[in-house]
Amino acid sequence: METVAVIGAGVMGSGIALCAIQSGYPTLLFDVNAESLEKGVKHIQKQLAIAVEKGKTTQDKADIALQRLSSTTNKNQLIASFIIEAVIEKLSVKQELFTHLESINSPHTILATNTSSIPITQIGAPLKHPERLVGVHFFNPAHIMKLVEIIKGAATSPDIAKAAFNWALSLGKTAVYAEDAPGFIVNRVARHYYVESLKILEENVADIPQIDNLLQASGFKMGAFKLMDLIGVDTNFSVTSSMYQQFHYDPKFRPSRIQQQKVDAGHHGQKTKMGFYTYE
Repeated sequence: METVAVIGAGVMGSGIALCAIQSGYPTLLFDVNAESLEKGVKHIQKQLAIAVEKGKTTQDKADIALQRLSSTTNKNQLIASFIIEAVIEKLSVKQELFTHLESINSPHTILATNTSSIPITQIGAPLKHPERLVGVHFFNPAHIMKLVEIIKGAATSPDIAKAAFNWALSLGKTAVYAEDAPGFIVNRVARHYYVESLKILEENVADIPQIDNLLQASGFKMGAFKLMDLIGVDTNFSVTSSMYQQFHYDPKFRPSRIQQQKVDAGHHGQKTKMGFYTYE
């Protein structure tokens, strides 16, 4: 890998870009929205400043990392050795994006999706060369969480999957292979952490602080509602809705009306200063 492009400058995309520049990769960060792109760059700058303050890196290393970062709102500039998207969890959007990327990039470019739940085989179906597409699933916050799932679609080349695996290792991550099933490993298991907590709330068994406190007292680092606010209530709801559809509307994956209401109100968690909790 010589150059990296990250598509989507939200919390996840900017986190992936941060990992890349800290690991020595010249990285292009893209977003269609100029304001979102600016926020993403500022998020990267802030996280590097925090790392310096905590003694996890030096100011010189942080400055050098930032020099590797560039940004654009022009999708025709998305040319790199390794391209990963972290956009909305919607199949048609991802398919359209990768069709465009395939048309403007070298045959040797690796195309990666950070999808949380959509099968890689479905995303790659319209591509002329679906063997170039691989799932590379980070967890939030991407610059801190060590695990990365590498997912091979039905057509993914083993060499491409291995290259993506090695790229994740080069970022200092712990990479694991996962089969191409909805939610892969972690999100399939973790989905019920959120869904059951929301059901408890819907049924008035306990309130939000009680549920979170009990979960934390049981050994979980964060309660379900605090974690949804950190990830993004909208993002979490989108993944749950996608998995509900992918599993043919199995009731155990049913999205919550309470979470839907939060999304409709624009209460997306920490990033909007209001979610299941209020943030100053």
